Amino acid sequence: MTKNEQDNLGKQGNSYAKFTGLAFQMIAIIGIMAYAGYKIDQHAGHQTKWVTAAMSLAGVFISLYLVIRSVKS
Repeated sequence: MTKNEQDNLGKQGNSYAKFTGLAFQMIAIIGIMAYAGYKIDQHAGHQTKWVTAAMSLAGVFISLYLVIRSVKS
């Protein structure tokens, strides 16, 4: 295996690790935001879980923003 082929394999592995990390980061952000919204709804005694829905949606937008920013660089 030549040096150039080894470099390409290393770059592919780094890209794979980077994007796998981004997926876990997205899951964590959305999960934390949904949990925070759930706790707010639970504490306030809301019948309809609007805060949970809004916080989950905000988590999706935040995580998408971070992914787009990461892919651009």
